Amino acid sequence: MKLIIQIPALNEQETIAEVIEALPRKVPGFTSIEVLVIDDGSTDDTVDIARRAGADHILRMGCNMGLARAFSAGMEEALALGADVIVNTDADHQYCADDIPALVRPIRDGEAKIVVGARPIRDNESFSPTKKLLQWFGSWVVRKCSGTDIPDAPSGFRAYSRDAAARMCVVNTYTYTIETLIQAGRKRIPMTWVPVRVNRVERPSRLFRGMGEYIRRSVATILRVFVMYAPLRFFASLAALCALPGIVGIVRFLGFYLSGDGSGHIQSLVLSSGLMAMAMVLMAVGILGDMIAANRSLLEDIRARDLLGATTRRRHDATILKLADAS
Repeated sequence: MKLIIQIPALNEQETIAEVIEALPRKVPGFTSIEVLVIDDGSTDDTVDIARRAGADHILRMGCNMGLARAFSAGMEEALALGADVIVNTDADHQYCADDIPALVRPIRDGEAKIVVGARPIRDNESFSPTKKLLQWFGSWVVRKCSGTDIPDAPSGFRAYSRDAAARMCVVNTYTYTIETLIQAGRKRIPMTWVPVRVNRVERPSRLFRGMGEYIRRSVATILRVFVMYAPLRFFASLAALCALPGIVGIVRFLGFYLSGDGSGHIQSLVLSSGLMAMAMVLMAVGILGDMIAANRSLLEDIRARDLLGATTRRRHDATILKLADAS
């Protein structure tokens, strides 16, 4: 089995060598381990330092495309390179590389297809009390939306089986962590988590400028992903919120009308009718969104088959070449 460890990097010349040198080169159950660095438009010496530190592959994005796009490109490249399991870790040396064998073990043993490394949030000195609270609350929201039990949703220290990696299709350009969890939960991909250790990181995150931006982007990502993968449920809930007061208003008007006092309550009838019309529009949008989601699911399945098929063909061709050389 081949394990590929991918590292999305943007201007990480200070830490990239330390990250690569800390990676294990032997993991139980794997005959080959390779390191893939995804250069997301770095303007410093990240690429040259990564090569000297022992990176087996460098994927250059050409310009800064964002973490989510770099992650997705890395997954596709790792699949093309014949990976059976893909581990994603950060270039800021936040995660302890010695925990990679524990991270991939559930996949190696067939217990799960995605494994998330859960950080010790409460004991992490790099996190402020506010950030710890937001991490806990955000992970709780993601668990509810995805139907999973992952305690650390924003963790980027993860392992994916070949099949799970091919089925991931990230649309968001900000970050992949929340979207892939909700997506995997909706697709019923087996997931689990393992506790991992972290290293102290001094520099601030480059994903967001402050806590306000982090909250805003995370909420927007959760809402967008939920609308994409559960549109009927989302819009039906909004339709119910509009329809219930509309029904109450209509019943109230009918009560006054039957008692002979309906002429003074036309305004409530107009408002209730507007709410009912809005509810019907929202329900129609939900039905259309559900049909679009079904088509997108089919397209994602086709994409996954193409990625896996290309990997299989490449392995087959490599096997034929080896046999030809041996003969």
